[in-house]
Amino acid sequence: MGDTVIRVENLSKKYILSHQRQGRYVALRDVIAIGARNLGNRLFSPFISSSSGYTVAHEDFYALNEVSFEVQRGDRVGIIGRNGAGKSTLLKILSRITEPSSGRVEITGRVASLLEVGTGFHPELTGRENIYLNGAILGMSKAEIKRKFDEIVDFAEVEKFLDTPVKRYSSGMYVRLAFAVAAHLEPEILVVDEVLAVGDAQFQKKCLGKMEEVGREGRTVLFVSHNMAVITSLCPKAILLSAGRISAAGEANEVVRKYTSMQQEMGGQLFWEEPLMAPGTDRVRLHAVRIISEDIVTSEIWSDKEVKIQIEFWNFEEGAMLGSSIHLLDSLGSCIFATGNSATADLVKDNWTSMPYPVGLYRSTCIIPANFLNDTTYLVKAFITRNIGSVEVGTPEPLQFTVLDSGALRNGFTGHWMGIIRPKMAWSTDKVLNGSIFKSQL
Repeated sequence: MGDTVIRVENLSKKYILSHQRQGRYVALRDVIAIGARNLGNRLFSPFISSSSGYTVAHEDFYALNEVSFEVQRGDRVGIIGRNGAGKSTLLKILSRITEPSSGRVEITGRVASLLEVGTGFHPELTGRENIYLNGAILGMSKAEIKRKFDEIVDFAEVEKFLDTPVKRYSSGMYVRLAFAVAAHLEPEILVVDEVLAVGDAQFQKKCLGKMEEVGREGRTVLFVSHNMAVITSLCPKAILLSAGRISAAGEANEVVRKYTSMQQEMGGQLFWEEPLMAPGTDRVRLHAVRIISEDIVTSEIWSDKEVKIQIEFWNFEEGAMLGSSIHLLDSLGSCIFATGNSATADLVKDNWTSMPYPVGLYRSTCIIPANFLNDTTYLVKAFITRNIGSVEVGTPEPLQFTVLDSGALRNGFTGHWMGIIRPKMAWSTDKVLNGSIFKSQL
């Protein structure tokens, strides 16, 4: 312990972005049509300029900007931050997949990486062949791989499909085998991105236990996740990235607190003005997710006021069968409850449940009653589902809001109210005298 195995000095990664701009709004189908027309013009009239109305602008984008830190042998370090903060870019540079634009990285030891489904596997080779291939890439001898082979297969639970080409594996099977290989072939440094979210809950728990075991053995783990509960339980240390720079580094609980306070500054809504820039697919895209109290978009709610969570989305496919749902999480990312508009089909007639959606912009609203949530911080993930169950699109990151104590339930009591929620329940107190009951409602 105490030996530096990763030293990063002034690390930067720059990309050049090209933007096509146009004065008026166009739908996705118009963009495709214009692109096809311009391609045809270039093929048949190469010397005539296109009249699409687009102008092209170039912009320097720093995925990482002057990042410096050190990791000691045996450390388990969580890397957190919003989407686009630079987390995956950092791991790709450390795994020698991407070259930095400037700066210096020194790594001592053998690195095994699991960054995305398919990393390091040849799709035409079988599971068995890929185990040996990955071991060889890590510099292990055939005898070393053979010694670990049965343990890898048992952990991945893919024995039945071991001699099947991995291109026929499901994404869950792929991840199980890829993680088993990365964790068991004795790398000094294990680098894992959010890819574990693909696996089922039982396997995720198994993987987290293995990473903890790897750390106890004196090996180093770098782990990216949006699940703050996992980060704080697995990683004693954390690094917070924001817009390509390090915003905080140190003890995991403190870094997570800073991250959640940064999320608070988002002001109660996520908003995408143009469909082309919004999360989603060619069929459905998000327009906005909002936290509303007393008809105001806000990130701070009084505990005795109801909370409205609004989801606005574009539907581009005529007759689509869609649903809206949310997950309410605590500040560490653990789910408190999930709900969807299909659950209220018998309560609300005009909510498009089990009805085909025409093309258009829609708004779904979930109402959390007053005097239900405790005075603490919550996270909301919003989803649009297809055919009631299959997720079509979700928010790229949670939206955060804080409930403030109004004092309505305390009657003079001071101090934090226990629990994640504190619903206002119906109570009664009865006085029993000589077998008679005199009721007094509270």
